[in-house]
Amino acid sequence: MNTVKIIAIVLIMAGALGLAYGSFSYTRETQQAQIGPIELTVQDRQTVNIPIWAGVAAIVAGALLLLVPKNS
Repeated sequence: MNTVKIIAIVLIMAGALGLAYGSFSYTRETQQAQIGPIELTVQDRQTVNIPIWAGVAAIVAGALLLLVPKNS
């Protein structure tokens, strides 16, 4: 399996996951203050929305890479 086909499959899978989930979240820990031995940290939960057009574009790009013949 060549590199182009692997990239195409990864794009299709990423686009499908983007359409299925729509967003993902992660937690970021920040240090707010440090007074002597006492440290105050805050955990911020961040959510990243994945646009529908980005998922569709990834699927279309992956499909085009699979379907378009390579000119060598």
